[in-house]
Formats: sequence, C-alpha cells, structure tokens
Amino acid sequence: MAQTYADLIAGIRKSIREVSLEELKRRIERKAPMTLVDVREKEEFRAGFIPGALSIPRGFLEIQVEQKLPDKSAPIVLYCAGGTRSALAAKTLAELGYSNVESANPGFVRWKDLGYPMETPPQLTDAQRDRYGRHLLLPEVGEHGQARLLKSRVLLLGAGGLGSPAALYLAAAGVGTIGLVDADTVDASNLQRQILHATSRLGMPKVESAAKALADLNPDVKVVSYKERLTSENADRILSGEGHGGPWQVIVDGCDNFPTRYLVNDASLLHEIPVVHGSIFRFDGQVTTFKPFEGPCYRCMYPEPPPPHLAPSCQEAGVLGILPGAVGVVQATEAIKLLLGKGSLLVGRLLTYDSMNMKFRELKVRRDPRCPACGPNPTINGYIDYEGFCARG
Repeated sequence: MAQTYADLIAGIRKSIREVSLEELKRRIERKAPMTLVDVREKEEFRAGFIPGALSIPRGFLEIQVEQKLPDKSAPIVLYCAGGTRSALAAKTLAELGYSNVESANPGFVRWKDLGYPMETPPQLTDAQRDRYGRHLLLPEVGEHGQARLLKSRVLLLGAGGLGSPAALYLAAAGVGTIGLVDADTVDASNLQRQILHATSRLGMPKVESAAKALADLNPDVKVVSYKERLTSENADRILSGEGHGGPWQVIVDGCDNFPTRYLVNDASLLHEIPVVHGSIFRFDGQVTTFKPFEGPCYRCMYPEPPPPHLAPSCQEAGVLGILPGAVGVVQATEAIKLLLGKGSLLVGRLLTYDSMNMKFRELKVRRDPRCPACGPNPTINGYIDYEGFCARG
C-alpha cells in the first residue's frame, strides 16, 4: 500500500528529535549554546523571526547549510511556521551527517501567538536587496549587517591614491555616509593611480570629483566634503562631524606626510575613533589599525619621524600606480570589519606588502607603556606644532 503524506511526516517525526517551544524559550533565555535556524521562505522571515535565528530557506538548505554551518557536531535547532518543514529539514541534515539537530514543534505561528520574543529584520528596499544581495547571503553580514553599514559613517583623509580605492569599495559596500578631506584639485599626474578621478574632471577639487564618482556608483551613499587640509585648528570640528550628523565611527588615513599622520593620531585618541592607517612608497605598502587605548597608536610605532632625506614623498621617489589599489582595499576591508564588529583586526599587527616580490609579511607592534599619547601618563593632551616636531626628525 502506498504511503500517504501524513504517514511520511509521522515517520519522519519518529526518526528525529523535537523540542517544545517552551523549552526552546528557556534555552534562549539562559543562552544555551545552539544555532537557531529558520527554514521558512525569505518573505516569511521578513515578517518576523525568533531573535538570533539564521535564515536558510528549506529550498536552499542542501546548497547553503555546509557553508553556513560547517560544524556538524554543534547543536542546531530548526523551526518553520508549523513544524513540518523543520522536521523535513532535520531529516535532511541528519542524512548530511549533522549529529545534534532538533526540530521545534509547533513552529513560529504558535511562538508568535504565545507572545514570545520576536524581531523583524531591517526593512531594506527591493532595490537594496538586489544591490547588496551577495552581502545578504553572508551570515557575517546579512540584512542586519547591511542595515548597519547603511547607517555607518567613515571619514577618509585624502581622496588620492589610497583614498580612491577605499572610497569606491566602501561606497559599493553601502557605507551610508562617507566624509572626504582633501584640499587639492585633480591633476593629470594623479590619474596614474587615483582611480576616483577622470580626465573629464581635471582641475576640479578632488572632493567634488570624488563625490561625483561615488554618487554615480551608489546613490544610497551620502558624501560629506571637506575641501581643506586637516590641521590642528579644524581637526576637532571635522572629527566630531559637526553639522554633518555627528562623530565618525572609523577614520581611513591616506595621508602622505608625517605631520598630518601625527595629528591624526593625537586627534583620534582625543575623540576615541579607530584609525585604519595605510602608507605607500615606490613598490611597497603597509597597513595597520589603531584602536584607541586597546592597541598601540601611531606614536608607539613611530615615536619620532624619520629625517626628511630618509622619507621622500611619492612625488619625489615615485610609486607604482597599482600599489595604492592593493593597500587601499585592505584599508577598506578593515573599516568594514570595524563597522560590523567581525573578524580579526590588524590591531597590534603591521601588514607589509612588497609588490615586486609579491610578498606579504606581518610584524608585531606593541603598545608602548611610555607613549606620550596613549600611555598611562600621557604628556600630549592636545595638539602640538606638528610641522616643527617633524622638522626635528
């Protein structure tokens, strides 16, 4: 006699482990180790879900589960609307080798009726879901992470070699507000490496040229332009975001001179804003991240600037046009990780890149307990004469 659908489901329920909604709620409240997986369709998930749940629609389970849940021995609880799809999903996971899987019975409809906690995902538009679709597939980003990026604020110091790739990728990723600090205009010599700009915008202020390029790339992004050099006089105004929505969350430092780098360091410590620092020279680049009072600062790494004759600028020594792309993209990656609170940052680590030999190296950078800026007994509590300080190097 052929098996009916009811017989099939009844048989599956006998072969899997089920958990009641009351027990599931108790586990969530005591923060028991488990991964909660919602196997309903995306439209159902967007109407509301159990807090902390990971969305993997039943139709994509076999395709996505091993990427999103690589540990096959970790505890997993599945749920759907009524308990049937999650039971089928639990059987599938068992066949794929997952050994600690349970299905919640009944499902989310009853959970909601009981008045148990629920959340709704950020309401991204259809256009945003299309634009950021590849981000939404990543558990480390998802709709919540993308909504977080859209509300984020990153300040770029310099719209040149390093600022160009960093700005483009941050805008493409959907960072909602990007600040640009640069007093220069676009020159033909910039176009060998500064990919934010174009021949049609020669002579235009770099912040205006950059704003045009970013608006064309992603209309979700608001660009705040500062057509000025960062100085001791304007640092507090710029870093505080005065008149532009409040303080910046991350600074991407693409400055090309030592006085400004020391100023950025001291200002970022005063405002407690992390800095993703990058620098380039000829064929070599380096990146590190300074998190105020959690790791070393720029002065820990370079207590004093090198003599001017040992640190010529790119204008004097030249630079491989492609090099800023690699370094700026690493800076943008660090900024995204800071905004999302994910991954291992380059705090206390200096990543160096030798493009001629295609070698990356990592050097440890330790916090200096005697640092005059971030140490326990700082002597630098305001801004100094940075040009004079660097001239003594």
